[in-house]
Amino acid sequence: MTTSTRGAARTPAVLVLEDGRIFRGRAYGAVGETFGEAVFSTGMTGYQETLTDPSYHRQVVVMTAPHVGNTGVNDDDPESQRIWVAGYVVRDPARVPSNWRSRRPLDEELAAQGVVGISGIDTRALTRHLRERGAMRVGIFSGATVPDDATLLARVQEVPPMKGADLAAEVATSEPYVVPAVGEKKFTVAAVDLGIKGMTAQRMAQRGIEVHVLPANATVDDVYAVEPDGVFFSNGPGDPATADHPVSVMRAVLERGTPLFGICFGNQILGRALGFGTYKLKYGHRGINQPVQDRTTGKVEITSHNHGFAVDAPLDQVSDTPFGRAEVSHVCLNDNVVEGLRLLDRPAFSVQYHPEAAAGPHDAAYLFDRFVSLMEGQRA
Repeated sequence: MTTSTRGAARTPAVLVLEDGRIFRGRAYGAVGETFGEAVFSTGMTGYQETLTDPSYHRQVVVMTAPHVGNTGVNDDDPESQRIWVAGYVVRDPARVPSNWRSRRPLDEELAAQGVVGISGIDTRALTRHLRERGAMRVGIFSGATVPDDATLLARVQEVPPMKGADLAAEVATSEPYVVPAVGEKKFTVAAVDLGIKGMTAQRMAQRGIEVHVLPANATVDDVYAVEPDGVFFSNGPGDPATADHPVSVMRAVLERGTPLFGICFGNQILGRALGFGTYKLKYGHRGINQPVQDRTTGKVEITSHNHGFAVDAPLDQVSDTPFGRAEVSHVCLNDNVVEGLRLLDRPAFSVQYHPEAAAGPHDAAYLFDRFVSLMEGQRA
């Protein structure tokens, strides 16, 4: 990505998809150029959590909600230390933010962090296009010296695709750190950071868990050096087919029978560890309004998603794996995509969505309690 200064509302910008579709609008945020995978998010709120979610690394996010930026930017809601999206696409940006927690406008924050965006385009048409054709490579270009359309298209088509991308190490912490338990410490968890969100560790800390966050390249010895009562594998970006090292570490954890919980990328890694394949979804699930059924209870949850890959596991049968029996525990009611796995003979489970409720909803917070119950059972 190359950027310059903040884009004025009158600065022209162009969005070019790899199949040749072009949208013209105005610069939003930084002026310059950026490339990534075009995806859409259906959340009407929570844009600050979306922008700072490491799982969006190398993705250009199209907001389906027409009005974005109304509540500005605050210093409490970021899920990491920076904005991770490669680019941002909105229809009608707020001219003036209005919220008691706001500290600055969204476009100023985007510009300060060098995020190139575009506004004033028909995001409904763009979303329909991505739903019909699938997520694809994209470029956003703005400024006074934008080349001709053919040149821009050629540059977009040179961008590496998301399939086959190994990105977790690019967003994970380089050094271990500890998130202390809130109140009395009850458990210690080793959390393998593949793109962890800040609220995930906080949800565990609120339950008396001291969370040791480890780099993506952490070894089995690193995991057990903290003497964990449980092991957690986080969300993160990229193709799970490239995550051979985390898969090998997870298999070692499963061999020892330590309670295990995985979220999003962690769910895909559990799938691979159990012997299932993964595949790329046509346009993925992104937003905070996705219906998922917990098949263990029959309850339907409205959940937060950000994934473009999924586990290929049979929905209606118990599977034999190297670590005992496994079953699909959660399923998306929109398209029957696997949204969770659990082992029946070992204390391990995972979900594909984001239960930490950042940004909302809170329907799936019970999963952290389920993790606590596994550790309590193991200790007993």
